[in-house]
Amino acid sequence: MANGVAEVHSGSSFEDFLEDQGIREEVESAAIKRVLAWQFEQEMARQKKTKRAMAAELRTSRSQLDRLLDPQNTSVSLDTLSRAARVLGKRLVLRIEDRKPRRGRRGTPGRRRAEVA
Repeated sequence: MANGVAEVHSGSSFEDFLEDQGIREEVESAAIKRVLAWQFEQEMARQKKTKRAMAAELRTSRSQLDRLLDPQNTSVSLDTLSRAARVLGKRLVLRIEDRKPRRGRRGTPGRRRAEVA
């Protein structure tokens, strides 16, 4: 710290790290699924809906519902997610947006692509 001013770290971002490791999409998918599983569990608790009742309304097995609520399981179909939201009186909203351009290590804009949020 020179003259009372703290130095600011200017290294790469966590997003850059994930991209460099080739795991960004996998990590983003897992994060999205964790949030969805958490939202389903929170809404079930708010409505005092048991797993048994939820599975019955979905016309599926309890083990299938457990896969839906498993934050690690990213292979749940959009149809299943949408039906579960409907059972809870909600709707599933997906949208595709342009990514914000990110700066590469050399100060050049990163690539832009659409992704499911």
